[in-house]
Amino acid sequence: MSTAICPGSFDPVTMGHLDVIARCAKIFDNVIVCVSHNSTKSQPMFTVEEKLSMLNKVLKRFPNVQVDCSQGLLAEYSKKYDQPVLVKGLRAASDFEYEFQMNLINKRINPSLETMFLTASEEFTFLSSSVVREMAMYDADLHGLVPDEIIEDIRLKAKEWRAK
Repeated sequence: MSTAICPGSFDPVTMGHLDVIARCAKIFDNVIVCVSHNSTKSQPMFTVEEKLSMLNKVLKRFPNVQVDCSQGLLAEYSKKYDQPVLVKGLRAASDFEYEFQMNLINKRINPSLETMFLTASEEFTFLSSSVVREMAMYDADLHGLVPDEIIEDIRLKAKEWRAK
């Protein structure tokens, strides 16, 4: 059985993330969407529990996709699975440079771990969680940028942040 791990901070999950996950669900028997901690990113808007809740809400339509989280190194986390493949979405050349470097580090930690890069669909190359967070802070329309099921969650969280 083939297993893909789609890691990310998902702060929040966007239509770009969903596009990559949906494509993985067609390619692999089992897809693990792993909420990962990224120490280089600024203060997240959502807690891990909130991210897991939103992902579960959005991904219930995919029977072969499950949601998990990890606070440690992804290469170590991946050892829980039999020959998993990390799947990373790429929007631009800068994404490739960073992800290629991470691939080399992951291979050093876990030599059997493979990484597959999926290029973003054209309509999502501009989209990132940080763009969504910024738009949400100004109460902009998020339709088409994030799954409809979580727009209200994002809107309420942004309102909470604006009140701080």
